[in-house]
Amino acid sequence: MKKMFATLKKPQGLLALSLVLILLGSLLAGMFNTSFYSVDVKKIKFQADHGTLSGLLYMPKGAGADDPRPVIITTHGYLNSKEMQDAPAIEMSRRGYIVLAVDMYDHGDSRWSGDIKVGEQFSTFWIYSQFDAAKYIYQQNYTKKDDKGNAYVAVSGHSMGGFSTLIAMYMDEMTSLKTTTRMIYAGISVGADYSYASAVAPQDQFQAAFGSRTVGMIAGHYDEFFFNKSDEEKTAKEKKVTGTVTHKDFVATASGRAFLGLAPTDNSAVESKLYSVNSGELKDKDTVLRPSQTGERIIYTPNQTHPWNHFSRTTTAHLIDFYTHAFNGVTSPNQKNVDLGSGNQIWWLKEACNFIAMIGFFLFIVPFISLLVKVPFFNKSVSETKETVAAPATTGQSLAYWISIVFCSLIPAILYPTLMDKQEGGLDTLSVISIILLVAGVAAAIVGFVMAGSKKSEPEKAGVLRNIGLGGAVLAIVSVLMWVLFANANHILPLSSFFNEPTTNQVAYWALASALIMAFVTIGFYYFNKKKAGTKFEHYGISWNPVTILSSLCTAVVAVVVAYLLLFAMQAIFGTDFRIWTFAVRTFHGEFVVAALRYMPFFLLYYFVNAVALNANTRGRKGGYALSIFLNVGGLLLWMLAQYGLDFITGVAMYPAQALNSILLFALVPCLALAAVYARKVFEKTNNVWLASFLNTILFTMITVANTVMFWNLV
Repeated sequence: MKKMFATLKKPQGLLALSLVLILLGSLLAGMFNTSFYSVDVKKIKFQADHGTLSGLLYMPKGAGADDPRPVIITTHGYLNSKEMQDAPAIEMSRRGYIVLAVDMYDHGDSRWSGDIKVGEQFSTFWIYSQFDAAKYIYQQNYTKKDDKGNAYVAVSGHSMGGFSTLIAMYMDEMTSLKTTTRMIYAGISVGADYSYASAVAPQDQFQAAFGSRTVGMIAGHYDEFFFNKSDEEKTAKEKKVTGTVTHKDFVATASGRAFLGLAPTDNSAVESKLYSVNSGELKDKDTVLRPSQTGERIIYTPNQTHPWNHFSRTTTAHLIDFYTHAFNGVTSPNQKNVDLGSGNQIWWLKEACNFIAMIGFFLFIVPFISLLVKVPFFNKSVSETKETVAAPATTGQSLAYWISIVFCSLIPAILYPTLMDKQEGGLDTLSVISIILLVAGVAAAIVGFVMAGSKKSEPEKAGVLRNIGLGGAVLAIVSVLMWVLFANANHILPLSSFFNEPTTNQVAYWALASALIMAFVTIGFYYFNKKKAGTKFEHYGISWNPVTILSSLCTAVVAVVVAYLLLFAMQAIFGTDFRIWTFAVRTFHGEFVVAALRYMPFFLLYYFVNAVALNANTRGRKGGYALSIFLNVGGLLLWMLAQYGLDFITGVAMYPAQALNSILLFALVPCLALAAVYARKVFEKTNNVWLASFLNTILFTMITVANTVMFWNLV
């Protein structure tokens, strides 16, 4: 046993362990994804009305032209991809239904075909994706239809996929008035109300269009975006809250009651209950296109946030119950497990195995680098051993050290809303602070250099004063950069054909600001504290040797490429990638590499400063790795705890207007935590910050860029 643990501590042992985790996790994930190989899962692409749609088609054994089945089309929300629909796709396909988990346009592997003007990017994917997929499914010979040609197809989606679902049923009904056949039989939205769908038609006309269909909604009590009361329904206290990250109860709203066919003041609405509802007349202005029909409606209200819906046995059970009821009596006689209880779920085992493979992926990189840097040329990335930065020697220095640690951890979190949304008021304040720091830096530079000149007879004092002068000058330069960043925020990383990922633009801007703040603190400590204690510039691990820099870059590129080759291989063999909830390492097309290269210079500044600061402040200290992780994510974790803690306890979040930004942290935080570990571990292998900086930049930029919406055809 001791020999085994000793072996695992070596690069070869860790490398072997990582490969075992990747292979085993992928193998088991593939097994659960196919319901123990009873379902054929394949990636498909098809030309649709507005571009190319990609999806995962779950085809139970035996289903096909000779045994058509009801089909469920399920899709994701804004920023996500088809893999986020694993739970309903796995559970319904193992019950014998055919399932298509589809990427909406400009998400995942799907692409909108026409040009999109900047500012109009939100009027495309969520409107047409689900209906275009339904038209494709309707044409397939494996789709079950009645004797009149009406298809037994259910549509479902999360968030903006939910809007797409509601719109698809509306468009299908309008189309059926001409064709006399329906392509969509039932539908259920998850984490979506009528907020955006109303851009197409008012709620009463959506409900009229639903007609005799069975339609449901899953409306989480803590959904960050939707299911809010109208302004008319809110109390005076509720009107004072600006934002939507609050407690909701959709069945108690006028909109929810209307969906269930109840009067706005009817307090009898109950969640998880089927209501028989008269849809109302379908109209075009004042012209009645179709009389009212009777259909079933249901609302589920789990105690969940918006992204929680993806990763929930409760929500999955609601979906299973809904589909089972909606398709009761119209399933194929050859379907197996149709009556399998909604509590019988295996999707979470697939997620767990994906996570095992993901652990192997991230574990692979450091031992691979450890072996790679022993190879000629790549070994040039290794520098001579560096002393640690001088530790605090006095009580005052120790106090200053811990104040800086807490400050550097908290300030990116405190400024998170301001920087992510480029809030004008907060940026104006930061601009003023930058000017004050600039004046202070210039004053320190002048005083330091002037007084150093007057102390030539006292070399020691003159040296200290020169440090103050030089430090002040450098800090003045950093202050100017901060002022430029804050005062010109709207012109830095704007959404465009070049920077075509909205949320990546936000994160990159936050990273730039955080980097400059970290740089200011680190430089200040060096010149005004560490340097006089004997710390040298080289102790920070910043080598300006061109060969070292080039070798470090090449080593990082090779490490990331090989790691991703493992991912591509696992997906090709087992049909799965590496993920856990909203955090995923997924495959990509070449256009994502191009986009990543555009963003990498900005993230390089962040990860370079980050690697310098982490190693300067934690290397050689007890608990250094934990301290590094705290520096990177401690403040953000506290921010999330306060945000959601207050929401669950009081019904109103700390920042009620921070809906999307709150959700983005669920993927950003693990990236930064891993980056902290890599920054420390790779430094130990190379004695400089370059390889760690390049590695974190390339790896986490690629993960970020490949996991979000990319409007590749903006003009």
